[in-house]
Formats: sequence, structure tokens, C-alpha cells
Amino acid sequence: MPHFQILLNTSPASEAAEPSMVLAAVLLSLVVIYFASKAGGEACARINLPPVLGELVGGVLVGVSAFSLLVFPEGGIEASQSLLMQFLQATAGLSPEAAPAVFATQSEVISVLAELGVIILLFEIGLESDLQELIKVGPQAAIVAIVGVVVPFAAGTAGLVFFFGIGTIPAIFAGAALTATSIGITAKVLAELGQLTTKEGQIIIGAAVLDDVLGIIVLAVVASLAKTGEVQIVNTIWLIVSAGTFLVGAIIVGRLLSPVFVNLVDGMKTRGQLLTVSIIFAFVLSYIATVIQLEAILGAFAAGLILAETSKRGELEEQVLPIADLFVPIFFVCVGAKTDLSVLNPAVPANREGLIIAAFLIVVAIAGKVVTGFTLIGKSDLNKLAIGVGMIPRGEVGLVFAGVGSASGALTESTEAAIIMMVILTTFVAPPFLRMVFKDPKTIAEPVQTPEKIQ
Repeated sequence: MPHFQILLNTSPASEAAEPSMVLAAVLLSLVVIYFASKAGGEACARINLPPVLGELVGGVLVGVSAFSLLVFPEGGIEASQSLLMQFLQATAGLSPEAAPAVFATQSEVISVLAELGVIILLFEIGLESDLQELIKVGPQAAIVAIVGVVVPFAAGTAGLVFFFGIGTIPAIFAGAALTATSIGITAKVLAELGQLTTKEGQIIIGAAVLDDVLGIIVLAVVASLAKTGEVQIVNTIWLIVSAGTFLVGAIIVGRLLSPVFVNLVDGMKTRGQLLTVSIIFAFVLSYIATVIQLEAILGAFAAGLILAETSKRGELEEQVLPIADLFVPIFFVCVGAKTDLSVLNPAVPANREGLIIAAFLIVVAIAGKVVTGFTLIGKSDLNKLAIGVGMIPRGEVGLVFAGVGSASGALTESTEAAIIMMVILTTFVAPPFLRMVFKDPKTIAEPVQTPEKIQ
């Protein structure tokens, strides 16, 4: 709340944002988001495509690339370009002077809600996952994750330097962006396809989690290199140690305390005790992950894994569903809304060099992840293509790399555009590709048997 109050009372505009106007703007934004998610999701479901793809497309249509209903200031957009702000001025008496403050605050609130959405999503995915199976496929997931980081990074960086003559630091930034995997998008598609509990699904999720950790480390190293010209070894070691300690420690301590959790919930008399206590647990782990410079979603995923080992798993899964239905679409629609398709327009001279570089990055981005599944030698029972395809989408993670690179001044305009195009394409092609590679029943492994739960 303090951060929200600061936003309300501090503004570059001459007038501060009125809370009532901010509330009106947020409510309108949510109406647009839910309409876009349902319209897009229903359309895709009817043509046998993953609904999450429809949510992304719906976001694109209401975002900066089309109707400009849901836009955000970080892309250089001003309040006057937002149709929602114009609607508020016409219907609610919002003054042009106060519009920038309301626009900034509304965008911040929606972005926070989107972050909550992906936290809830990863908590739900953790609940649906099997810790024992994740541990069992851990070595395979580690191989997939490491190959999925090293191959795209090396191929992308070397190709940009030798074939395109791009400077070392911009090339390294672009190569680093190729290492990312959007666990949120992949996990949602796997859940929709009913493949989350197969061996392939568990390997993909495990590898995507490791990719997130490795991606954070790579980003920290590359950002340090761009800023100081040298890699800060101490910070890198700290990230590696803290990531490993957090994930292992959270799961070990959580499993030891899970009987206490069950007894606590059983002893409470108020309504919603299971859901509330579980969400508190997920948020605490997400907070700890954020404090030690990891992603909050890793904490939420760990919390879901831990609570999935208790006797409350089935009941909790049912109670989390409506919360996920409320918050998760905000995340996917916002990802689509922030996607600027104008960088794909070849008629703009500045885009042409970026398009050529993007074509190279896209090939490396897809091939560098698809090959990961085939590194699991001797595992003929696995759908290796599906594992590789599951690692393709970069989503919001790739955009973070582009954003950091742009803010540091390390990226040229064409290279930044190329990275954005790579992120767009890999994000949108992965859901239908996943459905295709899982379509043949002969390639689908039997679901993993759920182990006996802790009572």
C-alpha cells in the first residue's frame, strides 16, 4: 500500500492522480482484459488451439499493436495515446492535466496484478506437479536446461559477431536473450493439454525452472559486463549459491513443516482457511525469492510443490482454480498488449536490418531449444521433440533481457528490434507447436503415478 500511495501523490503532471479516477481506470482495464482473454480463448478453443494463445492474441488486439485500449508507459506511450484515458476524459471528467498521473498509476497497478497472476499460475503448476517425479527426472531436466542455455547463447553470440559484424557486448546481450524460457506460457499449455504430469511434462517444467535460475545469473553477468566492462565474480557466485540454497532449502524445510500446516488448517474455524494460509505461504516464499534477487515465481512454484505433498492437495487445487481464473489471464493479456508488432513492418527502413538479424535469431532460438530433447541419449521412450518444443517460448522473460539491454545502452536499435521479434515469434508459435507434437497418442507417455501423500 505505501508504494500505491506514493504513486497516487507523486506525478510529473501538474495534478496528482485522484484515487477515484485511478480506480475507474483500473476497473475499465480489467473489463478490457477479461473480455480480450475470454474472446481470444474461446476463439482458439473452437479451432483446437490452446486457449492461452487466444489470450495472447487478445492482448495484442487491445494493446499497442492494434486498438491501444491497454497500453503501458514503459514503451514510450503517453496518456494521450491510451483510448481508456480518452474515454475517462469524455465520460468521467478526467482533466488532461491529471491524465498522465492516472495513466502511470493505472499501468503500475495492472502490471502488479499481472505479476500476481503469474505467481498464482506457478503456485498452481507447483500443486499439479509431482516433487518425487521432478527429483527423479532432475538429471534429465538439468541436461535439457544447460544445453538450452549454452547452445543458443554460443550460437547466437558467435553468429552475430562473425556474420553480422555486431559488437561483442550487444551480441552477448542478444545471445543471453536466447537462453530464456517462459515457464508460465509452457506450463499453462501443458496443463491445458493434460501433459503436465507425464515424464515429458515434468522434464520440461524442471528444465524451465532451472532455465529461469540460469537466465537470472546470465542476465546479471551480462548486465554487469555492459555497465562496467567486466564480470563481477562475487555477485555471480552469490546468485548461484542463493538460488540453489533457496530451492533446496525451501523444499526441505517445507516438507518438514507440512504436518504443522495440515494441523493448523484443520484447527481453524473461519471460512477459507486452507486457501488463505496456502496463499500466505506462497507469498512468503515469493518474497524471499525476490529479496535474494531471484524471480518471485520460483518461490511460488516451490510453495506449490511443497503443499502438493500434503493431504490437502486435492482440496487446495479446487480452491485455487477460481483465483487463477481471475488473475492469470491478466498476465497473458498484458504480455500480448505490450507486444509491439510494428517492429515487423519491413516498410520502415529502420526495421529492415532488424528483420534480417531477427531471422537469424529466430532460427537459433528454435533450433537451440529443440535440440535439447535429443541430448537425452538412451531415453527412447520419451517424446524428445515435445521436450525441445516445450522450451521454445521466451515470453516476458525474453522481453526482460531486451529491456535491460536497452536501458543499459548496450543494444543498437536494430538488435533490440531483432530480439523483440524473436520473443514475439517464439512466444506465439510454441503453443500450437506443442499441441502438434503431443497430438499422436503413440508419442504420449503414461501419466506419472502420484506418490502417497503426507497425512
